[in-house]
Amino acid sequence: MKVDLFDFDLAEDRIALRPADPRDTARLLVVKPGEKLADRTVRDLPSLLRAGDVLVFNDTKVIPAQLRGLRWRGDNVAQVEATLHMRTAPDRWLAFMRPGKRIAAGDRIHFGHDGNSCFLGQLDATVLEKHDGGEALLGFDLSGAFLDEALHAVGHIPLPPYIASKRDDDARDLKDYQTVYAREEGAVAAPTAGLHFTPDLMAALDAAGIERRFVTLHVGAGTFLPVKADDTADHKMHAEVGTVSPETAAALNAARARGGRIVAVGTTSLRLLESAAREDGSIAPWSGPTDIFITPGYRFRTADMLMTNFHLPRSTLFMLVSAFSGLDTMRGAYRHAIETGYRFYSYGDSSLLFRSDSAAPSGIQNQ
Repeated sequence: MKVDLFDFDLAEDRIALRPADPRDTARLLVVKPGEKLADRTVRDLPSLLRAGDVLVFNDTKVIPAQLRGLRWRGDNVAQVEATLHMRTAPDRWLAFMRPGKRIAAGDRIHFGHDGNSCFLGQLDATVLEKHDGGEALLGFDLSGAFLDEALHAVGHIPLPPYIASKRDDDARDLKDYQTVYAREEGAVAAPTAGLHFTPDLMAALDAAGIERRFVTLHVGAGTFLPVKADDTADHKMHAEVGTVSPETAAALNAARARGGRIVAVGTTSLRLLESAAREDGSIAPWSGPTDIFITPGYRFRTADMLMTNFHLPRSTLFMLVSAFSGLDTMRGAYRHAIETGYRFYSYGDSSLLFRSDSAAPSGIQNQ
């Protein structure tokens, strides 16, 4: 499909630089294909679902994966930045380097020269491989838990470029850019739909008889990359590592068997569920990397509803929501959101999308 189909005008001031406070006071646009849009708030979520429904959360935890340092090549020194996006070994990370033209295989990089300290004042790495698009494989001098500790000492929260270009990260982001249920370290970007949940909202969902289950998908920095191709067939998704436990798979299959609806909280949860889905729509235990790329025409096998923030023009995430609820439906929803002042992207407002019947497997319809 032509990427231009997913373009729309969005003023920069629609991109939120801070989250709503409290988190669950954010606006929530309810989108059901063929029906009128409804303006609600995230706090209304318990009344929009029903007893027996299951919310599927991504419990990944954001690590300080933005690194600043100096690249040494003989006597030649240059400032560089690295955004880690996938761990491949206890001492190795794939990273997007900026500027990528300043690095080459064999270069030494000394991170931590911006006022932070770690052990002897820096975290050292070697560029083991240089890939296309500014990507490189970094081999660190530390490994395992020692490397994790060093990253917390010298790293920064990797805010999306649409926020980072307007302000620096600060102490507030350490809390704001993390879900209240985050527990599995490894993400370099937050599963942002989950940022709206608070302990009070969780308690209200429990009281309404709505279940919760957790999966883990370590969101990579590839989620921020623009689609540069003219056609979706030519776009390459970066892989992210995830897990669906046997207990979660069994619970979701049981819920669906008794008539409960599966509600994916965030596109990361949805992409992982679809990666773990069998042909008959049941969910299997699953672990490994996924580079699933969902565009209109895809037939969803798992989630009945999707809670997700508002995404940027021409992004893979806007393509995914267009596949879920229909391109014309989502164009109308986004037009309404822009006209009525909804806030976009990671710290922005949210939406609750119902799956289009055309996006469901044959014989399955929304209820």
